[in-house]
Order: sequence, then structure tokens, then C-alpha cells
Amino acid sequence: MARPIGIGKQDFEKIILAKSFYVDKTMFIKEWWENQDDVTLLTRPRRFGKTLTMNMVEKFFSVEYAGRGDLFEGLSIWQEEKYRKLQGTYPVISLSFANIKQRDCKSSIQRTCQLLTDLYRKNSFLLKGDLLSEKEKEEYSKISMDMPEIVAGMAVHKMSEYLFRYYGKKVIILLDEYDTPLQEAYVHGYWEELVGFTRDLFSATFKTNPYLESAVMTGITRVSKESIFSDLNNLEVVTITSEKYQDCFGFTQQEVSDALKEYGLADKEEEVRAWYDGFTFGNQTDIYNPWSIINYLDKRIFNTYWANTSSNGLVGKLIREGSTNMKMVMEDLLKGGSLHTYVDEQIVFHRLDSRESAVWSLMLASGYLKMERFIQNEKRGKHGYDLVLTNQEVRIMFEQMIEEWFSEATPAYNDFIRALLKGDIKSMNGYMNKVALDTISYFDTGKRPSEVIEPERLPTGKATTKSLKEPNSSVCFYHGFVLGLIVDLADRYTVTSNRESGFGRYDVVLEPCRREDDAMILEFKVHDPEEEGTLADTVKSALAQIEEMQYAADLKARGIAPERIRKYGFAFEGKKILIEKG
Repeated sequence: MARPIGIGKQDFEKIILAKSFYVDKTMFIKEWWENQDDVTLLTRPRRFGKTLTMNMVEKFFSVEYAGRGDLFEGLSIWQEEKYRKLQGTYPVISLSFANIKQRDCKSSIQRTCQLLTDLYRKNSFLLKGDLLSEKEKEEYSKISMDMPEIVAGMAVHKMSEYLFRYYGKKVIILLDEYDTPLQEAYVHGYWEELVGFTRDLFSATFKTNPYLESAVMTGITRVSKESIFSDLNNLEVVTITSEKYQDCFGFTQQEVSDALKEYGLADKEEEVRAWYDGFTFGNQTDIYNPWSIINYLDKRIFNTYWANTSSNGLVGKLIREGSTNMKMVMEDLLKGGSLHTYVDEQIVFHRLDSRESAVWSLMLASGYLKMERFIQNEKRGKHGYDLVLTNQEVRIMFEQMIEEWFSEATPAYNDFIRALLKGDIKSMNGYMNKVALDTISYFDTGKRPSEVIEPERLPTGKATTKSLKEPNSSVCFYHGFVLGLIVDLADRYTVTSNRESGFGRYDVVLEPCRREDDAMILEFKVHDPEEEGTLADTVKSALAQIEEMQYAADLKARGIAPERIRKYGFAFEGKKILIEKG
């Protein structure tokens, strides 16, 4: 009989006692303990079992669970006599930063202080007797949500000392989702403020702590050493490219196959692979997303379970406000293409606005991209990768994200799409101007230098010596708009952009999937007052370019009759747009 599935359970004890579905990952304990690293930073994407693993480690080592070998009977670690003797023998400090998602620095630090206050309250038995001096007891009582940062920074260090004195053994420290507040700090603009507090806290906890036996930190990203780990030379970093613990997080192919058999779903294995496989950790390929697998076993419906629960706000913001090239790369990725880039697994958050490689590195660490091919550049000392979207679930997640860009900003977008399909020029103009008015600024932060117009964007179609520049927001809007077309019209059209055809390059071509639909060519131009008198002149120039460059050549070659090829010119001037049909 198949075991019950406890969706969202992250308490190891509850899962074991309820005899719920559980994939045995207890050998992580042995591997970690025998490595004897002082401090281990372990990065994996969200919902890959990090929190459950940390809870398992706590239940195994903590003196609070002494004599609870029943929780591990029948599991792999309990077959090791040496480790049976270790169970319940260490004081453990366990913290989670998973819920520190505040919008300002003060609130973030206060939330951290609240966690530290809870830690002290949990161990209030230390105040009994004469273990602590009167001065120490006084200091103990000062631990609160509003304590000074300097006191908070030493709180874990001092608790380590107190527990060491009480139990006569050094402590194990577990910190789950260490980078959640840092990501929130970046998104909400207080990164620099939080870094100093975090660096002091981590230094006192993990570096200058003589009462520390060993520690594990988990997170999604490896934040650069210069940011918060500059004082930690005892840190062992384990990323998704590391071979350590490569099968300890996520489900392997065999584990998924066994689970599908248990629940009578063995015939769905290939579909499950397409939806949820694709992750690679170290040399271990074919790693499945455990959250998605568990939900699929429970509901027996294919859906974007992991993507819907992951924190996608940062990635969405970076792509939406990113460069034109970044959006063009996303076009290719959504259509099954790949990206070749160098990857630096140390995420430098202040570079996310200026270095695209930092964004792709973040997306790789977060699980949205996977490595298809590895290339070692020995001369430059860099690692090059061919990256693709991880699986179908991730692709659908990005499609939904792009749809939300416009649905959140303006309801006129859907009206424009309907007008475009009908060929209603008057309505297209009305709705498109509304869309542009509501969304152009939404696609840009204003932090990057203006992007020089590409030759094909110039009114003449030729390079110029003038320093013509296109506003960031217009460039970003155009490419965001194309992504929207790719997603929203996927069932009716193959959408391509900025590709060679005939004697030139077009902006957007929509090739119909159904014989009864018309093909469309959309040429975009930014109004240049030095070259054109009015916006109407810019539209005429766009339509003329479609003809002169024979952008319809490929469509005709594929058997589409000239009368079934619609040609539209789009002229931009700030947030004003004029559309005409050729």
C-alpha cells in the first residue's frame, strides 16, 4: 500500500511518525560528518529538501532528541553502528532565515533579532542555578527584538558559549536559507545597509567562535565572499557544480522510478521526465525537483508546482528590466535555444544591474537554467557553459511570468492582441498607445546607460556617425512586447524577431500555424526628428523598409500567398505610437 503524502511537511519527526512518503537521504549525515569541514555552505534551488535535511540533522545530533533512535530505525544511517552512538549527543543551535522578507533594513534586522530572542527564550533553563554570572544573566535579559546591532551580532556566539558550559561539548550550528534576507535587500534597495550587519553576525558566529564544533549553512546562492564572508577562511562552499553531496538533494532517476511504481504511475515516467527532470548537481545528472514530484504523486496532474511556489520576483525583475540582449536571449531560450556564457558561482548582487553573466549565474543557481555543455577556458581561467531552460515546468513558469507583465500593467494588452488578429488598425492604435503609456516605464529601471540604436533600428537602415540614442524604456518595451507575442500567440503563430530575411532584417514576423490565418510582418522604428518631419513619415519609412528589404521573401518561399501577408509599420516617439498597414 502506498504511503500517505504529507504536502509541505518539513519536520523530519512528523514525517517519520506519520509514516509519510519519504526518500531516505540520511546518508548526508555520514558524508557531512566525515568531511570534517568547520563551516559548510551548501547551495541548492528552492524546494529541494534543504530545510527537511537541516531538520533531520538537528533531530539526529541534538541532545534534545537523545534516545530517539526510533526516528532513524530502518533508514540508511542507522545501519552504521558508529553513527547510532552519535545520535543525540550534541547541543544544536538551529535557525532559519526563510521568513525574513522585509521591505526595509530596520525591519529585516528586527526580524533577525526576533529569531535570536526566540533562541534565547527556548534555552531559558540556562538562567537557573549559577551557570551564568549575575552580569551574564543581565546581558541575557537584554536580548530582544530592539537590541543594538552590536549585541545581536554576538548573540549566537554567546549562546554557543553558554551551551558549551552547560553540556561540556561544542555546538553544532545550522542556519537554513541564509541568503533570503539578502535577496530581499537587493530587490527592495537596502543591500548595502544589511551587508555590514550580516558580515558581523556571520563572523562572530562562524569564524571567531571557539565553541563551534561544526556548522551548515544552506541557501540558493553563493553570495560573494567579499560581501559577507570576507572574514571566513574556514568556509567550505558546495555549489551545484560540486561533487560533494551531489545526490543528497532532489530525487535521482531511480528514486523517482521507485516512487512512480509505488503509486501506480510507472506508465507516466517519460512525461514526468519532461516536466520535472533536468537538474544536474556535480556529476549527478537526471535530478528531479522533489517538490514537483511529491505534488504530482499526490494530485496525479502535471502542473508548475515548484515554479508556483518559488520566489520568482528577483529573476522576473532582472529580465523585465534587463537589456535588449537579455530579452533576445530569453526569446531564444523559450523557443528551445541555448545560451553560451561564462558563469561565476559567486553571486555579486551589485553587479546584477550591469553584468548579464551575473544574471545567468543567478538563474543557474536558482534552477531555472541547466548546464547542457561545459567548456574550460584555461587561458582565461573561466568556466563556460551552454545553458538551456531546465525543463517544461520552468518554460511554462517563464511564459506565465511574461503574461503577467502585461496583465498586471494594463488590460489593454489583450484588446490589442485581439485587434491585431482581426486587422483592426483603428483599435490597434488606440489599444497600443494605452499599453505603451502604462508599461514603458515598467520595463526599465533607468539605471543603465542608454543603448545605442542598432543599424536596423535607424530610420535609414544604415549606420550613422551621429550619437543617436534610443531611450532605455522604449528599447526594453519593444523586446518585452515581442516576448509577450511569443507567449500569447504560441498556439497560432511562430513568432521570430530580429532575424535575417531577404536583403535585410525585420523586427517581428508572425508565421501562422493554421492555413486560414494571415502571416504578419511588424517593423518598428523610433522617430528621428532630424530625419523625419512627423510620426507618419516614420511609419512610411518602416513600411518602405519592409518592401525594400523584401522581408516577405521567406514567407512566400514557404508557400504563403502575398495577399495573405499583412505588413504593419510601428512608429515610436516617447510613449506615443502610430501604426499603419502597408
